[in-house]
Amino acid sequence: MICLIRTMNPVTLNFAEAVLKDADIPCFLFDMNSSVMDGSTILVRRRLMVIDEDANDAREALTAAGLGEELEAL
Repeated sequence: MICLIRTMNPVTLNFAEAVLKDADIPCFLFDMNSSVMDGSTILVRRRLMVIDEDANDAREALTAAGLGEELEAL
């Protein structure tokens, strides 16, 4: 699995998920419950993940949607 976006911004994650869903690219959110375990919402950034085979298509879709600056470096 490859991390495409790592952020604490829920709006960015929701938009990115919607973009990938429209492109029929399955994605997964990691670390959603970590902030609950450590008692804060600030320390743990959430990760938007895709499988390796979908990474290039997902990057293209997210860049076209204006999220290019949010993408993790290769």
